[in-house]
Amino acid sequence: MRQFRDSILTLVVETSTNLPADVRRAIKAGALRESPGTQAAQALEVVNQDIDMACAQHGAICQDTGMPTFEVECPRGADHVAMRRDIEWAVAEATRLGKLRPNSVDSLRGRNSGNNLGSGCPIIHFAQWGRDEIRVRLILKGGGSENTTAQYSLPAELEGVGRADRNLDGVRKCILHAIWKAQGQGCSPGFLGVAVGGDRAGGLAFAKEQLFRPLDDSNGDAELADLESWVVENANKLQIGVMGLGGWNTVLGCKIGALNRHPASFFVSVAYNCWAFRRLAVWVDPRNGAIAHWEQRAEKPETMAAREGFPTTGREIALAPPLCEEAVRSLRVGDVVLLTGLIYTGRDQVHAYLMKNESPVDLRGGVIYHCGPVMLKQGSRWRVEAAGPTTSIREEPYEADVIRRFGVRAIMGKGGMGPKTVAALKEHGAVYLNAIGGAAQFYAKAITRVLGVDLLEEFGVPEAMWRLEVVDFPAIVTMDAHGESLHAAIAEASKSRLGELEQAKRP
Repeated sequence: MRQFRDSILTLVVETSTNLPADVRRAIKAGALRESPGTQAAQALEVVNQDIDMACAQHGAICQDTGMPTFEVECPRGADHVAMRRDIEWAVAEATRLGKLRPNSVDSLRGRNSGNNLGSGCPIIHFAQWGRDEIRVRLILKGGGSENTTAQYSLPAELEGVGRADRNLDGVRKCILHAIWKAQGQGCSPGFLGVAVGGDRAGGLAFAKEQLFRPLDDSNGDAELADLESWVVENANKLQIGVMGLGGWNTVLGCKIGALNRHPASFFVSVAYNCWAFRRLAVWVDPRNGAIAHWEQRAEKPETMAAREGFPTTGREIALAPPLCEEAVRSLRVGDVVLLTGLIYTGRDQVHAYLMKNESPVDLRGGVIYHCGPVMLKQGSRWRVEAAGPTTSIREEPYEADVIRRFGVRAIMGKGGMGPKTVAALKEHGAVYLNAIGGAAQFYAKAITRVLGVDLLEEFGVPEAMWRLEVVDFPAIVTMDAHGESLHAAIAEASKSRLGELEQAKRP
């Protein structure tokens, strides 16, 4: 199959850059539900612009392209060794072209392979079937949504919903609890794949399998079909909303499957996927490896966004780093800011490094952006291909010390942070800024120049400390220097609504 590797490369690029037709419809419908002028409406408008930009520019919708997972179904006698080799070539080539971010890290030594290859990468599952065709399905599921995936062993006592028994009502409680616990850290509004039963490993795999189902399909089991509809309708009543900022879009789809189980076990596995729901499939001619046809592809994508540029209200606050304490303490939760000037990226490895070493740059008054960008080098210069925020809570063990030691005035990421960081913001006069998760093309456009990079050799592209010049880079103050946290407030309010749902109860 001489054309197979090029077909897989096309699949990878299309999956990374062009959101499926059913997902587009769900997001567009969600945008119409939000009240105009709210933070949720602003965020969804940015999401829609990002979808348009990624498709038009063939750029990654979100900079976190996950660990590519392929499901390959093929006739008996197909050469799995050759197909694996071609898939690996396509993944490495897509990484070289900047369509995938290099995400394959040696777990023991911390080294990034740079090409998304390595032990267990990419993830490829082969299965034989009786058809004389090949179907290759691909899902790119980012780390933020992967980290919010949850598994429950029933019976269990769950915060906010009470006892979950070994029945469909217990399954419902597990799903609601997983949604509430995720808040905005998985880049809501999200899509859920749920597996009832199986063993631990099989349940998680089958939950992810449900994410390949079209959003508008109908579950063959009537009880599961009813539960799927109930979850989407009622999860949105929690008002966790877009990015956990509140509003009427928390979950846009839920697909549930069931497996037989061992008598001693009853697992419920919930695979969460962010709004950047990147999954496509191709049918391949086994004679030559060419693509015969697509599943779920947006063939002629309609424009998603209502306008160009950040939807301003006139209440936005301009900030130019380095920031002084007085300016930072004047900010309050809910303020929308537009950053212009120099910011620094820093995520997991940079934060661990700063705990033991001096910073390679002067961070006094500075902004640390929790971001692992996609970068391409042209000659001696770097170009930003994609640069949305990563989930901030991973830095909770470090952030307070970084703020104190280096005089940082603003931390920017997504999903918010915990009480240790809240206390440090208040004590030292700093704020947390929530950028719109997944909006990698939108934010890349706001970066006008790469001024330099540190720790590149040590940590690789995503984890390096990039110095970026930005203009009108939008974010929302969600944790201020007065001890207020929008994330904590919404978590508490949604927990109360969760209790109200349990009072009304039953699918």
